[in-house]
Amino acid sequence: MDQVAPVVPEAAFAEIDRLMERGAAFFGTRYALLGGAMSWISDRHLVAALSNAGIFGVIACGAMEPDRLDQEIAATKALTQKPFGVNLITMHPRLEQLVDTCLAHGVSHIVFAGGIPPGTVIKRAKDGGARIVCFAPALALAKKLIRSGADALVIEGSEAGGHIGPVSLNVLAQEILPHITDVPVFVAGGIGRGEAILSYLEMGAAGAQIGTRFVCATECIAHPNFKKAFIRGAARDALPTVQIDERFPVIPVRALQNQGTKRFMEHQAAVLKRFQSGELAKDEAQLDIEHFWAGALRRAVIDGDVENGSLMAGQSVGMVTREQPAAEIVAELVTQAAAAWAARNPA
Repeated sequence: MDQVAPVVPEAAFAEIDRLMERGAAFFGTRYALLGGAMSWISDRHLVAALSNAGIFGVIACGAMEPDRLDQEIAATKALTQKPFGVNLITMHPRLEQLVDTCLAHGVSHIVFAGGIPPGTVIKRAKDGGARIVCFAPALALAKKLIRSGADALVIEGSEAGGHIGPVSLNVLAQEILPHITDVPVFVAGGIGRGEAILSYLEMGAAGAQIGTRFVCATECIAHPNFKKAFIRGAARDALPTVQIDERFPVIPVRALQNQGTKRFMEHQAAVLKRFQSGELAKDEAQLDIEHFWAGALRRAVIDGDVENGSLMAGQSVGMVTREQPAAEIVAELVTQAAAAWAARNPA
């Protein structure tokens, strides 16, 4: 027999609105949630769906060239009148041109990821009218980024999918939230339910970034095989990659284990052997290792090759149980948060 969902009092939803007020005002959205920028996944379709659902969609620029980003922003604007942002990778060789592309379209927020953005680039974006969001993996760096002009921060724990740092969100939140109050701080990594969102809001977070839960949004263009892998996946299946030689540092990538992750280990070993034999210079070997995943994510997301491609996923993948419209996922998260608050605060 189906269980009847409990009726959540309006006062609980009002309290969630109050807790999210600062973050929602920062993005100009109904709720203080933003979509995690996932390469090949966070395109016009998912981004517009998230923005139309009342949260902040973010285009994943990734390796796009400026003209390609120009097209993606224009296409997103055709699908939503609501605010959305663009995530730029700081190591992109044409970072300044990508910033200019965003500014030309009047993109309200630019999210810099993958490293510390140069001060000149932050100034260029701010002078052009954009608000700047940066990732802060430690308290000292959070303070530095604010001094450099960041208008908001995201603290992302190692529970997240894709490229990750070494520290869990549980620890980062305790390290950073009590001490950074002059700009909004959004939490990310392993968040799959509204109860967790409520807890971090009560700790002082302005809102939350969520990626993995939205991979199985109806509007997401990911291949059905990719979505099925997420629906089948459990938290313990989403593991970080491992480096085999400290001379060739590998930024860990959290993904569902498959033949591709096993081959990455074999690829590192083969490249190391070529380096030791003098066939490859050190920088060539490092680049070869880094490029291994370049096409692997596309093979999985777009082509549906879930055995050999990269299944980047956060540990919240076990909470992805079915395909749902983006608006339904958002409503579910907010209702869970409100219900949790109501349970703690009975009338």
